[in-house]
Amino acid sequence: ANRELWSWREGDFSKARKRLERKPVSIERTKGSEILFGIAPCALALSQSRRDLFRLFLKQSSGSRRLVMSEFVLQATARGVPVHHVKRRELDALCRGQVHQGVCLEATPLRFKSLEEAEKPDLGDEENPNQQLIWLVLEQIQDPMNLGALLRSAYFLGVDRVVTSQRNSCPLTPTVSKASSGAMEVFDVYSTDDLRSFLKAKTAEGWEVVGTVSKPEDAENVPVISCLEFRWNKPVIIVIGSEGDGLSLETQLLCHRMLAIPPGRALHPGIESLNVSVATGILLHSICSQKLRHGD
Repeated sequence: ANRELWSWREGDFSKARKRLERKPVSIERTKGSEILFGIAPCALALSQSRRDLFRLFLKQSSGSRRLVMSEFVLQATARGVPVHHVKRRELDALCRGQVHQGVCLEATPLRFKSLEEAEKPDLGDEENPNQQLIWLVLEQIQDPMNLGALLRSAYFLGVDRVVTSQRNSCPLTPTVSKASSGAMEVFDVYSTDDLRSFLKAKTAEGWEVVGTVSKPEDAENVPVISCLEFRWNKPVIIVIGSEGDGLSLETQLLCHRMLAIPPGRALHPGIESLNVSVATGILLHSICSQKLRHGD
């Protein structure tokens, strides 16, 4: 009986030891910091001077990614950022199980810039009075994946500035940076606590304010055209509404026109709209491609 008891206890200790070994080592975080994750966000954050950087965490023995990891070590060393080689489970714990690709970076958060900090674009350029500026305005986008995808498209397609409403909008989190494939690290995002006054002021300055709508019948007292028919010859603001409700009525009424994307088939009820970031990508491409043609 004694021998059985001893072997049971030994087995118990061995299980407990394995449990302890499995438990991620907790890493003490710097106060006020956040954990960026993923190759593109971390590489771009390291290459810019927009965040304070505390520590870089790299996965030990990254096999096929060894070259990428050695590049990270060089970048971090050049910036004076300490590098820690850790096990995968520690990276998993640091970024709460997100897809980190073997890289995490402890840094200060990025904040929205206020419009007061924005340098004024020169619209009175004598050579080009109809300068083709395009700004993207986001009203209450709450999903970080959508916000990241929107920033990635806006950056890629040549949008001059992104402005978001402060109220009910997603902040600039590490998830947004990852979804933007790092575009958030190089592209300023502005915010306003009074979207309506901002749109009225831009209208008074000679900008055209263009809203977006899924179905033409949803627009209230504002003309709706297909994005394929839209032509512009003055600075333009494209306003995108929230994932669930689209643009608020008050914002719709400040728009000169509304744009809709014509579907390619008769749609089945219940699948009559596009994801907000996909729809915005289509609209921006349609509008920005005119800018490119004008610039030829």
